[in-house]
Amino acid sequence: MKVSGFRVAAGYAIGALAVALARPTPRSIAVGLAVATAGELVRLWASGHIEKTERLATGGPYAHTRNPLYVGSALLAVGFAVAAHSVPVIAAVILYFAAFYPAVIAEESRFLRQKFGEPYEAWAQHVPGFLPRLTPGGPRSSRFEWNRVRRNREWRTALALPVFGLVLYLRSLL
Repeated sequence: MKVSGFRVAAGYAIGALAVALARPTPRSIAVGLAVATAGELVRLWASGHIEKTERLATGGPYAHTRNPLYVGSALLAVGFAVAAHSVPVIAAVILYFAAFYPAVIAEESRFLRQKFGEPYEAWAQHVPGFLPRLTPGGPRSSRFEWNRVRRNREWRTALALPVFGLVLYLRSLL
């Protein structure tokens, strides 16, 4: 199994662990959901630019980081860890990202370099791999389209956000 496939399964396991070990408070849920919502907004913005494996997305958030979907996912995970209000959950999230994301980002970079060649190289010269730059850089050819958000099925992650918030709220009542 590729690293990316195992990463998804491990993500579900971390989610279950987060619920089991959560000790949420109203404040931790509010702060955590605010951070997670910021992450989902980044993911929505990125999903509206990307046509996976068809075209190189370089506009919008892709002019700030080559991996805005992962930046958004990281913010989502940090938000949920904060909402869970549990040191073991925070540690699990950190270990998860340290274990999977460098390998997944490297794997995708190799694929994109091979698939798109010089356009990828020109973009990668100006746009960092993960931590976003403040001002846009590199070529910016993609434009946001809601239809891409739908095709990329980002609605699943957007729907999971309030569901997970509700689960943590119900957990706080126990």
